[in-house]
Amino acid sequence: MNISKSPSSYARRILLIVTGMSPQVVTETLYALAVQAEPFIPTEIHLLTTKEGKQRAKDSLLHPDCGQFYAILQNYPQIGQPVFSEDFIHVITAPDGTALPDIRTPEENAAAADGITAKVAELTLDAASALHVSIAGGRKTMGFYLGYAFSLFARPQDKLSHVLVSSPFESHPDFYFPPVKPRRLPMQGGAHIDTARAEITLAEIPVVRLRHGLPQELQDGKASYNETVAAVQASLAPPHLTLWLAARKVRCGEHEFALSPALAAWLAFWMKAAQQGKPLQSWREADAENFLALYQYVVGEDAAALDNACKRLAKGMEKEFFQENNAKLERAFKKTLGELAAKPYLLASVGRRPNVRRGLGLLPEAITLVLRRE
Repeated sequence: MNISKSPSSYARRILLIVTGMSPQVVTETLYALAVQAEPFIPTEIHLLTTKEGKQRAKDSLLHPDCGQFYAILQNYPQIGQPVFSEDFIHVITAPDGTALPDIRTPEENAAAADGITAKVAELTLDAASALHVSIAGGRKTMGFYLGYAFSLFARPQDKLSHVLVSSPFESHPDFYFPPVKPRRLPMQGGAHIDTARAEITLAEIPVVRLRHGLPQELQDGKASYNETVAAVQASLAPPHLTLWLAARKVRCGEHEFALSPALAAWLAFWMKAAQQGKPLQSWREADAENFLALYQYVVGEDAAALDNACKRLAKGMEKEFFQENNAKLERAFKKTLGELAAKPYLLASVGRRPNVRRGLGLLPEAITLVLRRE
């Protein structure tokens, strides 16, 4: 994908907002996006809110007689007809599936974090979409979780912002956007304010994007907020690689997973080489007998797979075998750990063809190979 591609050029353009008791942030953000120097006109709008927040949004934005969402579309035809209905107002739920009326307790905050994380993950799965996220509404914790989830899942085309509304319009219950034909709004004490004087600006918020550090299953939203944060945290820890060869169990930092017998033996081959001070090898230098001994340890002497490997490597290491297993090992680490977390554990390449040599870049003290059976 061309990372310089403008968000406004994507076929699917999504606006995601957290709201609470002030649904005005929806129309204010929509207005700011439409009138900025480089407009971002959403094709669909999604809200994240509580049970009461959904009712407020329905009453003030989607009411058939006085809905402010319909009003802003009439005032600013350039916005078009983005898809927005009750079905696009997503209520955060408790673990038992009931809608949360508010977010106050630790349990409710945890549910909000998981719900927000799952929705951001879902909306960033479509490569043909661009996501604009606003953290202007809702409780502060909701805005924090949404901003953090954005940092975890955002792609280059996605943006994060906060809408700023000038005083006293920001706190006026009847102000939703500056209408083309200005209006006077009543204030306490009999005074009035003119909507022509309202100023709405969009402050884009730069973030550190961590999506490339997440395993694919987490990018798909198949984990809680805490699990996702833990995965990123683990990717930032000092690397240490442990392999229990008999069990085929690998630990990278605090993340554990299993490998196939052949890949476990292949990883052990490279770990032994690093521990013995010979981390870099070409396929010509690689000792097939060392690998076969480790493979036999894993599968046993009578395994058909071992017999096949012995026949294939009867004349020494085979170039295709060497390259295939290196590629499979790299894919296994990236799939499980994600691009960022896997990087320290991947085989490094040194030199130019035809003299390329591969090997683990970890220091011997960062490698633990357990050969005993437990």
